[in-house]
Amino acid sequence: MKPLQALVFLLLAGCACAQQAEQYDLLLRGGHVIDPRNQIDAIRDVAIRRGKIAAVAAKIEPAAAFKVVDVEGLYVTPGLVDIHVHVFAGTGERRSYAGDSSVYPDGFTFRSGVTAVADAGCAGWRNFEEFKRLIIDRSRTRVFAFLNIVGHGMRGSRYEQDVNDMQPKPAAEMALRYKGVIVGIKTAHYMGPDFTAVDRAVEAGTIANIPVMVDFGRSNARTPRKSLEELLSKRLRPGDIYTHVYSGLRGEIDSSGHPNPGLFEGRKRGVIFDVGHGSGSFVWRVAVPIIQEGFLPDSLSTDLHAGSMNTGLKDLLNVMSKFLALGLPLDQVVLRSTWNPAREIHQEQLGHLSVGAPADLAVLRLEQGEFGFIDVYGARLRGSRRLSCEMTLRDGKIVYELNGLSRPDWVSLPKNYRSTGSPRWDGIRGSGGFIRQESGSGPAGD
Repeated sequence: MKPLQALVFLLLAGCACAQQAEQYDLLLRGGHVIDPRNQIDAIRDVAIRRGKIAAVAAKIEPAAAFKVVDVEGLYVTPGLVDIHVHVFAGTGERRSYAGDSSVYPDGFTFRSGVTAVADAGCAGWRNFEEFKRLIIDRSRTRVFAFLNIVGHGMRGSRYEQDVNDMQPKPAAEMALRYKGVIVGIKTAHYMGPDFTAVDRAVEAGTIANIPVMVDFGRSNARTPRKSLEELLSKRLRPGDIYTHVYSGLRGEIDSSGHPNPGLFEGRKRGVIFDVGHGSGSFVWRVAVPIIQEGFLPDSLSTDLHAGSMNTGLKDLLNVMSKFLALGLPLDQVVLRSTWNPAREIHQEQLGHLSVGAPADLAVLRLEQGEFGFIDVYGARLRGSRRLSCEMTLRDGKIVYELNGLSRPDWVSLPKNYRSTGSPRWDGIRGSGGFIRQESGSGPAGD
Protein backbone atom coordinates (compact mmCIF):
# COMPACT_ATOMS: atom_id res chain seq x y z
CA MET A 1 0.00 0.00 0.00
CA LYS A 2 1.37 3.44 -0.97
CA PRO A 3 1.99 5.97 1.83
CA LEU A 4 -0.81 8.30 0.70
CA GLN A 5 -3.30 5.43 0.49
CA ALA A 6 -2.24 4.23 3.92
CA LEU A 7 -2.78 7.71 5.40
CA VAL A 8 -6.28 7.97 3.87
CA PHE A 9 -7.11 4.50 5.19
CA LEU A 10 -6.00 5.42 8.70
CA LEU A 11 -7.99 8.66 8.67
CA LEU A 12 -11.15 6.91 7.51
CA ALA A 13 -10.66 4.14 10.05
CA GLY A 14 -10.19 6.72 12.79
CA CYS A 15 -13.40 8.52 11.83
CA ALA A 16 -15.30 5.24 11.77
CA CYS A 17 -14.00 4.28 15.21
CA ALA A 18 -14.95 7.68 16.62
CA GLN A 19 -18.45 7.40 15.18
CA GLN A 20 -18.79 3.90 16.54
CA ALA A 21 -17.59 5.02 19.98
CA GLU A 22 -20.11 7.89 20.01
CA GLN A 23 -23.13 5.68 19.52
CA TYR A 24 -25.38 8.06 21.53
CA ASP A 25 -26.15 11.71 20.83
CA LEU A 26 -26.77 12.59 24.48
CA LEU A 27 -26.23 10.94 27.83
CA LEU A 28 -27.94 12.09 31.04
CA ARG A 29 -25.67 10.71 33.72
CA GLY A 30 -26.27 9.91 37.37
CA GLY A 31 -29.86 11.08 37.81
CA HIS A 32 -32.56 9.37 39.86
CA VAL A 33 -34.86 7.94 37.20
CA ILE A 34 -38.55 7.56 38.02
CA ASP A 35 -40.34 5.69 35.23
CA PRO A 36 -43.48 4.12 36.70
CA ARG A 37 -44.48 2.23 33.56
CA ASN A 38 -41.20 0.32 33.66
CA GLN A 39 -41.07 0.18 37.47
CA ILE A 40 -37.79 2.08 37.65
CA ASP A 41 -37.09 4.17 40.75
CA ALA A 42 -33.31 4.24 41.03
CA ILE A 43 -30.09 5.96 39.98
CA ARG A 44 -29.74 5.36 36.25
CA ASP A 45 -28.02 6.76 33.18
CA VAL A 46 -30.24 7.57 30.18
CA ALA A 47 -28.85 7.50 26.64
CA ILE A 48 -30.54 9.05 23.60
CA ARG A 49 -29.97 8.48 19.91
CA ARG A 50 -31.82 10.06 16.98
CA GLY A 51 -34.61 11.37 19.16
CA LYS A 52 -35.36 8.05 20.86
CA ILE A 53 -34.50 6.45 24.18
CA ALA A 54 -31.54 4.21 23.37
CA ALA A 55 -30.64 2.79 26.80
CA VAL A 56 -31.46 3.12 30.50
CA ALA A 57 -28.88 1.44 32.69
CA ALA A 58 -26.99 1.70 35.96
CA LYS A 59 -23.79 2.55 34.09
CA ILE A 60 -23.34 3.74 30.52
CA GLU A 61 -19.85 4.57 29.39
CA PRO A 62 -19.53 8.36 28.88
CA ALA A 63 -17.19 7.83 25.93
CA ALA A 64 -20.11 6.27 24.06
CA ALA A 65 -21.94 9.62 23.93
CA PHE A 66 -21.35 12.73 21.81
CA LYS A 67 -22.61 14.89 24.71
CA VAL A 68 -22.73 14.05 28.43
CA VAL A 69 -24.78 16.02 30.98
CA ASP A 70 -24.29 15.36 34.68
CA VAL A 71 -27.71 15.32 36.41
CA GLU A 72 -26.59 13.80 39.70
CA GLY A 73 -28.87 14.83 42.58
CA LEU A 74 -31.81 15.45 40.23
CA TYR A 75 -34.81 13.38 39.16
CA VAL A 76 -35.23 12.24 35.57
CA THR A 77 -38.77 11.42 34.50
CA PRO A 78 -40.68 10.99 31.27
CA GLY A 79 -41.86 14.30 29.84
CA LEU A 80 -44.94 15.41 31.75
CA VAL A 81 -48.33 15.00 30.07
CA ASP A 82 -51.05 17.56 30.90
CA ILE A 83 -54.43 16.44 29.55
CA HIS A 84 -56.45 19.52 30.54
CA VAL A 85 -55.28 22.82 29.04
CA HIS A 86 -56.79 25.58 26.89
CA VAL A 87 -54.44 26.61 24.08
CA PHE A 88 -56.62 27.75 21.15
CA ALA A 89 -55.03 31.22 21.10
CA GLY A 90 -54.48 33.55 18.19
CA THR A 91 -57.97 34.23 16.85
CA GLY A 92 -58.42 37.52 18.69
CA GLU A 93 -61.89 36.58 19.91
CA ARG A 94 -62.53 38.23 23.28
CA ARG A 95 -63.76 36.29 26.32
CA SER A 96 -63.51 33.04 24.39
CA TYR A 97 -61.51 29.85 24.87
CA ALA A 98 -61.28 29.83 21.08
CA GLY A 99 -59.45 33.12 21.48
CA ASP A 100 -58.15 35.40 24.21
CA SER A 101 -58.93 33.11 27.17
CA SER A 102 -56.47 30.53 25.83
CA VAL A 103 -52.66 30.67 25.94
CA TYR A 104 -49.97 29.60 23.47
CA PRO A 105 -48.66 26.24 24.68
CA ASP A 106 -44.91 26.65 24.13
CA GLY A 107 -44.71 29.59 26.52
CA PHE A 108 -45.95 27.46 29.43
CA THR A 109 -45.00 23.85 28.82
CA PHE A 110 -41.26 23.24 28.50
CA ARG A 111 -40.34 25.46 31.46
CA SER A 112 -42.50 23.14 33.60
CA GLY A 113 -41.22 19.83 32.23
CA VAL A 114 -44.36 19.35 30.13
CA THR A 115 -43.83 17.95 26.64
CA ALA A 116 -47.40 16.98 25.68
CA VAL A 117 -50.80 18.54 26.33
CA ALA A 118 -54.41 17.92 25.39
CA ASP A 119 -56.60 20.92 24.76
CA ALA A 120 -59.85 20.38 26.66
CA GLY A 121 -62.58 21.31 24.23
CA CYS A 122 -61.78 24.80 23.00
CA ALA A 123 -62.70 23.82 19.45
CA GLY A 124 -65.68 21.95 18.08
CA TRP A 125 -66.03 20.30 14.70
CA ARG A 126 -66.80 23.63 13.01
CA ASN A 127 -63.53 25.34 14.00
CA PHE A 128 -61.14 22.47 14.80
CA GLU A 129 -59.21 22.81 11.54
CA GLU A 130 -58.51 26.47 12.35
CA PHE A 131 -57.20 25.38 15.76
CA LYS A 132 -55.02 22.78 14.08
CA ARG A 133 -53.62 25.32 11.61
CA LEU A 134 -52.97 28.07 14.16
CA ILE A 135 -51.69 26.04 17.11
CA ILE A 136 -51.27 22.29 16.71
CA ASP A 137 -49.24 22.44 13.50
CA ARG A 138 -47.04 25.33 14.72
CA SER A 139 -46.23 24.24 18.27
CA ARG A 140 -43.10 22.47 19.41
CA THR A 141 -45.13 21.04 22.29
CA ARG A 142 -47.07 17.91 21.36
CA VAL A 143 -50.65 19.22 21.22
CA PHE A 144 -53.62 16.83 21.19
CA ALA A 145 -57.27 17.79 21.50
CA PHE A 146 -60.57 16.86 23.05
CA LEU A 147 -63.17 18.01 20.52
CA ASN A 148 -66.07 19.92 22.05
CA ILE A 149 -69.47 18.36 21.44
CA VAL A 150 -70.64 21.92 20.72
CA GLY A 151 -69.82 22.51 17.07
CA HIS A 152 -68.64 26.08 17.68
CA GLY A 153 -66.53 25.06 20.66
CA MET A 154 -65.96 26.80 23.98
CA ARG A 155 -66.84 30.33 22.94
CA GLY A 156 -69.20 31.41 25.70
CA SER A 157 -72.60 30.61 27.12
CA ARG A 158 -74.72 31.36 24.05
CA TYR A 159 -72.80 28.66 22.19
CA GLU A 160 -72.30 26.20 25.03
CA GLN A 161 -75.99 26.09 26.01
CA ASP A 162 -77.16 25.50 22.43
CA VAL A 163 -78.25 21.86 22.34
CA ASN A 164 -78.96 22.17 18.60
CA ASP A 165 -75.23 22.57 18.00
CA MET A 166 -74.41 19.39 19.95
CA GLN A 167 -74.28 17.01 16.98
CA PRO A 168 -72.63 13.62 17.59
CA LYS A 169 -72.21 12.56 13.95
CA PRO A 170 -70.19 15.52 12.59
CA ALA A 171 -68.15 15.59 15.80
CA ALA A 172 -67.29 11.91 15.41
CA GLU A 173 -66.50 12.36 11.71
CA MET A 174 -64.03 15.15 12.52
CA ALA A 175 -62.45 13.01 15.25
CA LEU A 176 -62.00 10.11 12.83
CA ARG A 177 -60.57 12.44 10.17
CA TYR A 178 -57.85 13.49 12.62
CA LYS A 179 -57.45 10.25 14.48
CA GLY A 180 -54.52 10.36 16.88
CA VAL A 181 -54.68 14.16 17.13
CA ILE A 182 -58.23 14.37 18.40
CA VAL A 183 -58.05 12.05 21.40
CA GLY A 184 -61.47 12.55 22.97
CA ILE A 185 -64.78 14.42 23.08
CA LYS A 186 -65.38 17.18 25.67
CA THR A 187 -68.57 18.48 27.22
CA ALA A 188 -68.35 21.50 29.48
CA HIS A 189 -70.39 24.19 31.21
CA TYR A 190 -73.83 22.97 30.11
CA MET A 191 -76.30 24.25 32.71
CA GLY A 192 -79.49 22.62 31.44
CA PRO A 193 -81.49 20.37 33.79
CA ASP A 194 -80.82 17.25 31.70
CA PHE A 195 -78.00 15.03 30.42
CA THR A 196 -78.28 16.09 26.78
CA ALA A 197 -74.69 17.35 26.50
CA VAL A 198 -73.25 14.26 28.20
CA ASP A 199 -75.33 11.80 26.22
CA ARG A 200 -74.45 13.38 22.89
CA ALA A 201 -70.77 13.53 23.81
CA VAL A 202 -70.85 9.84 24.73
CA GLU A 203 -72.60 9.06 21.43
CA ALA A 204 -69.85 10.85 19.50
CA GLY A 205 -67.16 9.15 21.57
CA THR A 206 -68.71 5.76 20.94
CA ILE A 207 -68.79 6.29 17.16
CA ALA A 208 -65.16 7.50 17.10
CA ASN A 209 -64.00 5.00 19.76
CA ILE A 210 -62.44 7.68 21.96
CA PRO A 211 -63.06 8.75 25.58
CA VAL A 212 -65.25 11.61 26.77
CA MET A 213 -64.07 14.24 29.25
CA VAL A 214 -66.83 15.80 31.34
CA ASP A 215 -66.86 19.17 33.06
CA PHE A 216 -70.25 18.78 34.73
CA GLY A 217 -71.08 22.46 35.10
CA ARG A 218 -72.10 23.16 38.66
CA SER A 219 -74.95 22.22 40.95
CA ASN A 220 -77.78 24.72 41.20
CA ALA A 221 -81.49 24.95 41.92
CA ARG A 222 -82.31 24.26 38.27
CA THR A 223 -80.53 20.90 38.15
CA PRO A 224 -81.41 18.90 41.29
CA ARG A 225 -82.10 15.76 39.28
CA LYS A 226 -78.88 15.92 37.22
CA SER A 227 -76.92 14.12 39.88
CA LEU A 228 -73.24 13.30 39.98
CA GLU A 229 -74.14 9.76 41.07
CA GLU A 230 -76.17 9.17 37.93
CA LEU A 231 -73.44 10.60 35.73
CA LEU A 232 -70.78 8.32 37.20
CA SER A 233 -72.83 5.17 37.69
CA LYS A 234 -74.98 5.19 34.55
CA ARG A 235 -74.04 7.74 31.90
CA LEU A 236 -70.27 7.48 31.50
CA ARG A 237 -68.40 4.51 30.07
CA PRO A 238 -65.22 2.86 31.34
CA GLY A 239 -62.33 5.07 30.24
CA ASP A 240 -64.38 8.27 30.20
CA ILE A 241 -62.88 11.09 32.27
CA TYR A 242 -64.50 13.12 35.02
CA THR A 243 -62.44 16.29 35.50
CA HIS A 244 -62.47 18.89 38.35
CA VAL A 245 -62.89 16.08 40.89
CA TYR A 246 -61.84 18.27 43.87
CA SER A 247 -63.89 21.37 43.02
CA GLY A 248 -66.80 20.83 45.40
CA LEU A 249 -69.05 22.58 42.86
CA ARG A 250 -70.74 19.43 41.63
CA GLY A 251 -71.52 17.47 44.77
CA GLU A 252 -68.16 15.69 45.06
CA ILE A 253 -68.38 16.00 48.84
CA ASP A 254 -71.57 15.70 50.90
CA SER A 255 -72.85 17.91 53.71
CA SER A 256 -71.17 15.73 56.34
CA GLY A 257 -67.77 16.21 54.72
CA HIS A 258 -67.46 12.75 53.17
CA PRO A 259 -66.85 11.87 49.52
CA ASN A 260 -69.90 11.39 47.35
CA PRO A 261 -70.47 7.60 47.13
CA GLY A 262 -70.85 8.06 43.38
CA LEU A 263 -67.10 8.66 43.12
CA PHE A 264 -66.34 5.17 44.36
CA GLU A 265 -69.09 3.67 42.22
CA GLY A 266 -67.70 5.40 39.14
CA ARG A 267 -64.21 4.13 39.86
CA LYS A 268 -65.52 0.57 40.12
CA ARG A 269 -67.03 1.00 36.66
CA GLY A 270 -63.74 2.26 35.21
CA VAL A 271 -64.42 6.00 35.07
CA ILE A 272 -61.20 8.06 35.17
CA PHE A 273 -60.85 10.95 37.67
CA ASP A 274 -58.76 13.97 36.72
CA VAL A 275 -57.77 17.02 38.79
CA GLY A 276 -58.29 19.91 36.35
CA HIS A 277 -57.15 22.51 38.91
CA GLY A 278 -57.85 25.74 37.01
CA SER A 279 -58.96 28.99 38.64
CA GLY A 280 -62.12 27.55 40.18
CA SER A 281 -61.84 23.79 40.61
CA PHE A 282 -59.41 22.85 43.38
CA VAL A 283 -60.24 23.51 47.04
CA TRP A 284 -58.36 22.24 50.10
CA ARG A 285 -61.55 21.76 52.15
CA VAL A 286 -62.74 19.35 49.42
CA ALA A 287 -59.48 17.69 48.36
CA VAL A 288 -58.12 16.95 51.84
CA PRO A 289 -61.08 14.95 53.22
CA ILE A 290 -61.66 13.10 49.94
CA ILE A 291 -58.01 12.08 49.72
CA GLN A 292 -57.90 11.17 53.41
CA GLU A 293 -60.68 8.67 52.71
CA GLY A 294 -58.54 7.09 50.02
CA PHE A 295 -59.94 8.61 46.85
CA LEU A 296 -56.90 9.64 44.80
CA PRO A 297 -56.97 11.12 41.30
CA ASP A 298 -55.96 9.05 38.29
CA SER A 299 -54.27 12.02 36.63
CA LEU A 300 -53.01 15.45 37.61
CA SER A 301 -53.78 18.32 35.22
CA THR A 302 -53.79 22.08 35.25
CA ASP A 303 -56.79 23.47 33.36
CA LEU A 304 -54.29 26.08 32.19
CA HIS A 305 -55.74 29.20 30.59
CA ALA A 306 -55.34 32.97 30.68
CA GLY A 307 -57.52 33.25 33.77
CA SER A 308 -55.79 30.52 35.78
CA MET A 309 -52.08 30.81 34.99
CA ASN A 310 -51.33 33.46 37.64
CA THR A 311 -53.71 32.20 40.35
CA GLY A 312 -53.21 29.35 42.80
CA LEU A 313 -52.65 27.04 39.83
CA LYS A 314 -49.39 28.36 38.28
CA ASP A 315 -48.32 25.18 36.43
CA LEU A 316 -48.29 21.38 36.51
CA LEU A 317 -45.26 21.27 38.82
CA ASN A 318 -47.23 23.31 41.35
CA VAL A 319 -50.10 20.82 41.13
CA MET A 320 -47.64 17.96 41.58
CA SER A 321 -46.10 19.71 44.59
CA LYS A 322 -49.55 20.09 46.13
CA PHE A 323 -50.03 16.35 46.01
CA LEU A 324 -46.64 15.83 47.60
CA ALA A 325 -47.87 18.11 50.39
CA LEU A 326 -51.00 15.97 50.63
CA GLY A 327 -48.82 12.93 51.35
CA LEU A 328 -48.47 11.15 48.02
CA PRO A 329 -45.03 9.61 47.37
CA LEU A 330 -43.04 11.16 44.55
CA ASP A 331 -43.28 8.09 42.33
CA GLN A 332 -47.08 8.18 42.58
CA VAL A 333 -47.14 11.87 41.70
CA VAL A 334 -44.96 11.17 38.66
CA LEU A 335 -47.19 8.24 37.64
CA ARG A 336 -50.22 10.54 37.63
CA SER A 337 -48.38 13.13 35.53
CA THR A 338 -46.82 10.84 32.90
CA TRP A 339 -47.93 7.29 32.20
CA ASN A 340 -51.49 7.52 33.53
CA PRO A 341 -52.52 10.56 31.46
CA ALA A 342 -50.75 9.18 28.38
CA ARG A 343 -52.84 6.02 28.67
CA GLU A 344 -56.03 7.98 29.32
CA ILE A 345 -55.73 9.70 25.93
CA HIS A 346 -54.50 6.49 24.23
CA GLN A 347 -51.02 7.85 23.51
CA GLU A 348 -49.08 4.94 24.97
CA GLN A 349 -45.93 5.86 23.05
CA LEU A 350 -45.54 8.71 25.58
CA GLY A 351 -45.17 8.86 29.35
CA HIS A 352 -42.33 6.36 29.75
CA LEU A 353 -38.63 5.79 29.03
CA SER A 354 -38.73 2.45 27.25
CA VAL A 355 -36.04 1.84 24.66
CA GLY A 356 -37.36 3.10 21.33
CA ALA A 357 -39.83 5.55 22.88
CA PRO A 358 -39.67 9.24 21.92
CA ALA A 359 -37.00 10.88 24.08
CA ASP A 360 -39.31 13.31 25.89
CA LEU A 361 -37.88 13.84 29.39
CA ALA A 362 -38.07 16.17 32.35
CA VAL A 363 -35.14 16.75 34.72
CA LEU A 364 -36.60 17.91 38.02
CA ARG A 365 -35.23 19.24 41.27
CA LEU A 366 -36.98 18.34 44.53
CA GLU A 367 -36.46 21.39 46.72
CA GLN A 368 -36.62 21.22 50.51
CA GLY A 369 -37.83 24.20 52.52
CA GLU A 370 -40.90 26.04 53.74
CA PHE A 371 -43.46 26.52 50.98
CA GLY A 372 -47.10 27.53 50.69
CA PHE A 373 -49.58 26.10 48.21
CA ILE A 374 -52.75 28.02 47.39
CA ASP A 375 -56.17 26.76 46.33
CA VAL A 376 -58.59 28.60 44.05
CA TYR A 377 -60.00 30.64 46.95
CA GLY A 378 -56.59 31.72 48.21
CA ALA A 379 -56.41 29.32 51.17
CA ARG A 380 -52.91 28.03 51.91
CA LEU A 381 -51.56 24.60 52.74
CA ARG A 382 -47.99 24.51 54.03
CA GLY A 383 -45.51 22.03 52.62
CA SER A 384 -41.82 21.18 52.89
CA ARG A 385 -41.11 19.98 49.33
CA ARG A 386 -41.50 21.58 45.94
CA LEU A 387 -40.66 20.45 42.41
CA SER A 388 -38.92 22.70 39.92
CA CYS A 389 -37.72 22.04 36.38
CA GLU A 390 -34.02 22.07 35.54
CA MET A 391 -34.24 20.76 31.98
CA THR A 392 -36.76 19.53 29.42
CA LEU A 393 -36.09 17.37 26.37
CA ARG A 394 -38.42 16.94 23.42
CA ASP A 395 -37.49 14.24 20.87
CA GLY A 396 -34.00 14.02 22.37
CA LYS A 397 -33.24 17.74 22.11
CA ILE A 398 -32.83 20.06 25.09
CA VAL A 399 -35.59 22.63 24.66
CA TYR A 400 -35.37 24.26 28.10
CA GLU A 401 -32.82 24.44 30.89
CA LEU A 402 -32.80 26.65 33.95
CA ASN A 403 -29.20 26.62 35.18
CA GLY A 404 -27.24 25.70 32.06
CA LEU A 405 -26.27 22.17 33.08
CA SER A 406 -25.34 21.34 29.50
CA ARG A 407 -23.40 24.55 28.87
CA PRO A 408 -19.75 25.63 29.17
CA ASP A 409 -18.70 28.60 31.30
CA TRP A 410 -18.31 31.63 29.07
CA VAL A 411 -14.73 32.28 30.19
CA SER A 412 -13.71 28.90 28.73
CA LEU A 413 -14.89 29.86 25.24
CA PRO A 414 -13.12 31.73 22.44
CA LYS A 415 -13.21 35.52 22.57
CA ASN A 416 -15.84 35.87 19.85
CA TYR A 417 -17.85 32.76 20.65
CA ARG A 418 -21.22 32.28 19.00
CA SER A 419 -22.41 28.70 19.31
CA THR A 420 -22.39 26.42 22.36
CA GLY A 421 -24.61 23.64 21.06
CA SER A 422 -24.97 21.00 18.39
CA PRO A 423 -28.09 19.96 16.44
CA ARG A 424 -27.48 16.43 17.75
CA TRP A 425 -28.75 17.38 21.22
CA ASP A 426 -29.55 21.10 21.37
CA GLY A 427 -33.02 22.44 20.59
CA ILE A 428 -32.72 25.91 22.12
CA ARG A 429 -33.05 28.76 19.68
CA GLY A 430 -29.96 30.95 19.44
CA SER A 431 -27.45 28.62 21.11
CA GLY A 432 -26.34 26.91 17.93
CA GLY A 433 -28.40 23.77 18.13
CA PHE A 434 -31.79 25.02 16.97
CA ILE A 435 -32.07 24.39 13.23
CA ARG A 436 -33.05 27.72 11.72
CA GLN A 437 -35.80 27.54 9.11
CA GLU A 438 -35.48 29.67 6.01
CA SER A 439 -38.09 32.28 5.13
CA GLY A 440 -41.15 30.67 3.59
CA SER A 441 -40.42 27.17 4.92
CA GLY A 442 -41.96 27.49 8.37
CA PRO A 443 -41.98 29.65 11.49
CA ALA A 444 -39.54 32.55 11.49
CA GLY A 445 -36.06 31.81 12.82
CA ASP A 446 -35.73 34.92 14.99
